[in-house]
Amino acid sequence: LNLCKINLLSNFYLRCTQLKQTYGPCEIEFLPSVDNLVEPADYNNFTQFLLKYILTEGHLIGNGIFEPLFAGHQSLQEREETYYAKNQSLHCGFVEGPEGYPSSGFDLDEHDRAYMATCRVVVSSCIFGGSDYLRRPTKSRIGSYSKKNVCFIMFLDELTLTTLSSEGHIPDENGSIGLWRIVVVKNLPYKDMRRAGKVPKLLAHRLFPSALYSIWLDSKLRLHADPMLIIEYFLWRKKAEYAISVHYDRTCVWEEVLQNKRLNKYNHTAIDEQFYFYQSDGLVKFNASGHDPVLPSYVPEGSFIVRAHTPMSNLFSCLWFNEVNRFTSRDQLSFAYTYLKLRRMNAGRNFQLNMFKDCERRAVAKLFHHRANGTTDPPPKNLRTDKNHSSMPS
Repeated sequence: LNLCKINLLSNFYLRCTQLKQTYGPCEIEFLPSVDNLVEPADYNNFTQFLLKYILTEGHLIGNGIFEPLFAGHQSLQEREETYYAKNQSLHCGFVEGPEGYPSSGFDLDEHDRAYMATCRVVVSSCIFGGSDYLRRPTKSRIGSYSKKNVCFIMFLDELTLTTLSSEGHIPDENGSIGLWRIVVVKNLPYKDMRRAGKVPKLLAHRLFPSALYSIWLDSKLRLHADPMLIIEYFLWRKKAEYAISVHYDRTCVWEEVLQNKRLNKYNHTAIDEQFYFYQSDGLVKFNASGHDPVLPSYVPEGSFIVRAHTPMSNLFSCLWFNEVNRFTSRDQLSFAYTYLKLRRMNAGRNFQLNMFKDCERRAVAKLFHHRANGTTDPPPKNLRTDKNHSSMPS
């Protein structure tokens, strides 16, 4: 009996050790400091084209009722055309209706907009719906250059600002809490707080029009490394224009679909509609044993993203956001489809994606639990996979 207990304890310890090794951080060989850090001369040799964005829409053809939507009224035909890496105007959020119609959402103070327009390197995060605690970057890990030259932006809605203020987190005279400059968003464009959070997560190039680089971290993370060293390591050193980590546990979208259903992360019918649509457009299972796999995983751990604001990076971000808007807010379901379709439709026009190890993500950002678990989200009311809506951009 005692021998059985010893064996059970040994097996339990072994499993715990394996989990710790699997999900812990790993060593990253950052440069010793940001002193004399200069962008490599040969770094920015990426695919070049011109992107413009649809800012306003007219009434829908043949429809007397018009409702402005933050992401616009994109038809399937328009959606298909946007996947070509070419000079184009496309839907990418922040779409307003005709004059006289109410704002489509994500309204910002003009002083905040003016400040954000000056940012060249950005670290951003958000908390909407009072869903999380405020986690300040670890100041001791961030050098004086980044403290002076990097914009640290935390987007909050008014409910979250009130909640945080009641807990003693009150912005100072400059509108900052620690390194975070607080930017209050009014009139969120979605009732689903997860979907609303995808706006700053995926559309940094729209919010910060002058930025060359941006780092996104979910509110469950605390930044634990210098932003400039992060950019050098994940982008410059790898000659990448977009960096995101693999998921710590899953590699296949099929697995991710099952897990979302198992945990009731989203309406099952909406998940099925999205998943069947992607399969009909060529999405196949991830095959790690395949010859030279396109990606190390089809499922990202999307809480930490490092971007150079290049044309291809910006296009991918718009496309990914439009999938999140059209289907479910579970962005891990649409990541691989968006990347693979973009790659398939642009042979010879490379998108340099660095999909790095999850343990590296854990080394640069400390993980915490969310304040509260969210409930199952309803399906988006604008879900449409077979209707050809037409719009008249102006």
